[in-house]
Amino acid sequence: MNEKRQLMIWRTVAIAALCLLLVVSVLYALGVGWRQEAPAQPEATAAPQAQEDLLTQIQARGTLVIATEGNWAPWTYHDESGKLVGLDVEIGQLLAAGLQVEAGFQETDWDAILAGVDSGRFDIACNGVGYNPKRAEKYDFSTPYVYTHKVLVVAADNEDIHTVDDLQGRTTANSASSTYAQLAEEKGATVTYVSTLGETMELLVHGRVDATINAQVSIEDYLNQHPEDREKVKIVQVLPGDPVAFPVRKGPGSAALLARINEILEQARQDGTLAAISIKYFGLDLTRPD
Repeated sequence: MNEKRQLMIWRTVAIAALCLLLVVSVLYALGVGWRQEAPAQPEATAAPQAQEDLLTQIQARGTLVIATEGNWAPWTYHDESGKLVGLDVEIGQLLAAGLQVEAGFQETDWDAILAGVDSGRFDIACNGVGYNPKRAEKYDFSTPYVYTHKVLVVAADNEDIHTVDDLQGRTTANSASSTYAQLAEEKGATVTYVSTLGETMELLVHGRVDATINAQVSIEDYLNQHPEDREKVKIVQVLPGDPVAFPVRKGPGSAALLARINEILEQARQDGTLAAISIKYFGLDLTRPD
């Protein structure tokens, strides 16, 4: 009897030991899993830490990198001395001063400007970039700083084209990916892509294209600079223009920069600086939608 009782006691102890060992094993496994997963927790904050906001980068660098063409008067061009000037150049300098950094202009073809903003090569584009919903899907924009009209221009002896609806089956000349080229293509025109307004007007004057669409202020400035062409072309339609604004790389990293740019623009609008720059280059105040 004593032997049976001792055997039962040993069995009970053995079972208890096994249960204890099982509990310890489970707790150990959970503890290891906890410790293994713990290092993964910082990944939730890794992206925001790595994605330093653009304003911080610009201020640390000390330069606002600005993309511009440098060949589209009166927005951005070179004067007789070779100095880069224009409405966008002065406003770009204004923005840089407000950010307390230097303005670093980088001249490039229009086709490369928005792609460079998207890739991070440029911080901002100062080149008369029109805002529209399609572009806003890919870029963040500042508040508008000017409002322009666009015009349809044809040869002086052209009696077939009166509005953009007459461009079906016709040919036009414009910079690739510009809102002017997009409008012409939407209306059924075949667009010859060029790099400068001068090339556009040369093609039009010599009858190599039927028409062009461009900013009214740019066409008027070109004709003032080339009076010999004024009798060779004519404006047949004036269309509402897109609000012109500064595009930056899309995403939360640009939010602080855009907020500061908008503050600088609003201050310049309130104190008359924007209007003065517009009048200097356009001959009139185009900084308000009305």
